[in-house]
Amino acid sequence: MNKSKNLLKYLFAGLFLSFVIFSATYCHTSTISSKESFLAKVDSAHLYLNINDTVKYVGAHTCMLCHQSIYDSFMHTGMGESFDIATKKKSSARFDSHEVVYDKFKDFYYHPFWKDDSLYVLEYRLKGRDTIYRHEQQINYIIGSGMHTNSHIYRVNGYLYQAPITFYTQSGKWDLAPGFSDGYNSRFSREVGLECMSCHNSYPDFTMGSTNKYKSVPNGIACERCHGAGEVHVRAIQLGYKVDTTKAIDYTIVNPAKLPVNLQVDLCERCHLQGNAVLKPGKSFYDFRPGMKLSDVEDVFMPKYTGMEDEYIMASHMARMKMSKCYLSSLNAPSKNPLKPYQGSMTCVTCHNPHVDVRNVSDNYFNQKCMSCHTKGSCKQITLEIEECNTVPAFARDTNCIGCHMPKGNTIDIPHVITTDHYIRIPIKKEDKKKVKEFITLYDVSNDHPSAETRGIAFIQQYAHFESDFPLLLDSAKHYFPDNTPALVKKSFSPLIDIYFYKQDYKHLLYYVGVMQPQFVLDSMLVHKDYANTDAWTAYRIGEAFYQVNNMRGAEAFYRKAVKLAPYVLEFNNKLGAALVALNKLDEAEKSYDFILTQDPEFISALTNKGYILLRNGNSQQAKTYYDKALALSPDDKQAMLNMAGWYINDKQFDKAEEGLKAVLKKYPDEEQAKTLLQQLKGMGHKKAN
Repeated sequence: MNKSKNLLKYLFAGLFLSFVIFSATYCHTSTISSKESFLAKVDSAHLYLNINDTVKYVGAHTCMLCHQSIYDSFMHTGMGESFDIATKKKSSARFDSHEVVYDKFKDFYYHPFWKDDSLYVLEYRLKGRDTIYRHEQQINYIIGSGMHTNSHIYRVNGYLYQAPITFYTQSGKWDLAPGFSDGYNSRFSREVGLECMSCHNSYPDFTMGSTNKYKSVPNGIACERCHGAGEVHVRAIQLGYKVDTTKAIDYTIVNPAKLPVNLQVDLCERCHLQGNAVLKPGKSFYDFRPGMKLSDVEDVFMPKYTGMEDEYIMASHMARMKMSKCYLSSLNAPSKNPLKPYQGSMTCVTCHNPHVDVRNVSDNYFNQKCMSCHTKGSCKQITLEIEECNTVPAFARDTNCIGCHMPKGNTIDIPHVITTDHYIRIPIKKEDKKKVKEFITLYDVSNDHPSAETRGIAFIQQYAHFESDFPLLLDSAKHYFPDNTPALVKKSFSPLIDIYFYKQDYKHLLYYVGVMQPQFVLDSMLVHKDYANTDAWTAYRIGEAFYQVNNMRGAEAFYRKAVKLAPYVLEFNNKLGAALVALNKLDEAEKSYDFILTQDPEFISALTNKGYILLRNGNSQQAKTYYDKALALSPDDKQAMLNMAGWYINDKQFDKAEEGLKAVLKKYPDEEQAKTLLQQLKGMGHKKAN
């Protein structure tokens, strides 16, 4: 009896939810004729209907109503557990008083701890045994399933930032987050942008005109990331549409197993190919949907080096697999089942069931996948001379395919993480491996024939995002953007601006602005808003060039344009404020800083600059309040330190000013302004007693 009641309760809940979805989404098509028209369209479809960007997402809980067991299994995979609110249940980390990470380059200690049910990271600094600085930051989200890592994100009015420490589950230790070590610790200022969030999670509600502001973020990768938006499918089911999927394809929803090989690979490649992603004009990281060609939305480039054949990054599964003979030799293999065209070729799902966590499969599961193509005893390369095979027991060497041909190793981008290399190959002796690393080129993993413009942008992005110590990349980029006529300058205006901005050749950059005429650039060229803020960034970089050559009116005009196009990129507002201060427009500058601080009350530069304006306006004590807050959040911020020294000079506390300037020079030995002020203070030393 109880089971019957529970079943009825569950059924009515499902019917109620279905009714809500139906009535909220389809009330305008509730007539019989529209239903018949819809079903006729569905019945005659030969392309997936949910690729259309007007089809809405319905959420994983709607999928669950009909696919409970698959949902239950998937939500415990690495993808299903990819992102969630920071709770003790979500965290895989250890917490005790001894869990401390020290950054020797920046001289900060980090300690994670729980305060009731809230997770915090304490950042502090010691002098001897005394704590001379401390800052507690609450953590709002944990990113990562815990299979390899838990990283940590905090939120300020919708702006998301990554915290500087990560728990590495394989080694069971806390350490600096990936990219924060070796002097690159950006502390609590690393922005979590749409590109990162759109792969580590289901699609968020992102605020256009920002780089890291979100109206909301979901909790984990869900069904529709691989199957596409479910609106059409749900409606078809509600109207009684049925397909025998053993005999035909249901075109209301993507089943990746029914996709042609190239489109199935593109689907996995969207997130399992971490690289240098170059979006096509007018596209964003929202635009790819299952069943589409990835190269219609973006091209993903990887650097190619000699001497690095056995090195790989964390999410390079697809790039490595595409190097494998197993994959390459299977590309044109026919499928015996037209409803599962991938079965004749090698793709990700040849070995992986995305609905089942890899931690729950048997030890021999993947070796059996290899043996389905390679007969027992066919491996002829196993010898004791090969180091990779020496760890394999002799009795198992003819069946332990993965251990030898897909060796585990450390990823080069994330410390303390060991993953399986998806480059399937015959292992070579250690002494045969090349030692010298030499850059060859960038290659497009997702598209055999990228355009010249796309290749050029890839070289710019490779320099800007990954290898800023390799300026030859910018010379390579310039090759793709000729500039010998005004028409060519106009055609490639933004990439040309980018190249010379990163070269810090501001005069050459402004030459292009002169060719197009500044007012024409402002009124007619930099006018589009998009998720990547393309025109806004171009305007900002032109503003920076004007600022660097001390043309503050030009800087103001282009900073204003950047702010207009992307008002929630707070650094644009900050630089506009700096130009306005230089033009003595203090009231307008203060408004820029006030806006920033309403968005992010802990934006260091805005606190420092607001304090400067208050001091200029005679509000000395109020100014010090802002300086104190800035230094309490960032004790090594150079401008805040300089401004505080200036405040002490203004208040005639010369000893403290001198102490502050020496602290600046200890941290930044080449800071000329500090040297000059300190010299002036020493020159007026006889006046201190007056």
